[in-house]
Amino acid sequence: MNEPPNENGFTLKTRMERFCREAVDKGILFSEAADQFERCFITEVLQRNNGNIIRTAAALGIHRNTLSKKLSGWRGGQRTNDA
Repeated sequence: MNEPPNENGFTLKTRMERFCREAVDKGILFSEAADQFERCFITEVLQRNNGNIIRTAAALGIHRNTLSKKLSGWRGGQRTNDA
């Protein structure tokens, strides 16, 4: 992965490695970390698509039904628009 560093001089790879070390040090389970990453990633893409599930699913490369099921499974999830 060849990417420019952020404003602090760190690449995404470096920041992810630091995050992983911190999570392991704190005893966070892999499943918890993966769930949190997935929720954060999907939420960001959903916001960038103004809550539109169809466009968000396309941007994520998953079927809209899969995305809808994930969103409905999250308690206190965001409201979304299909169109």
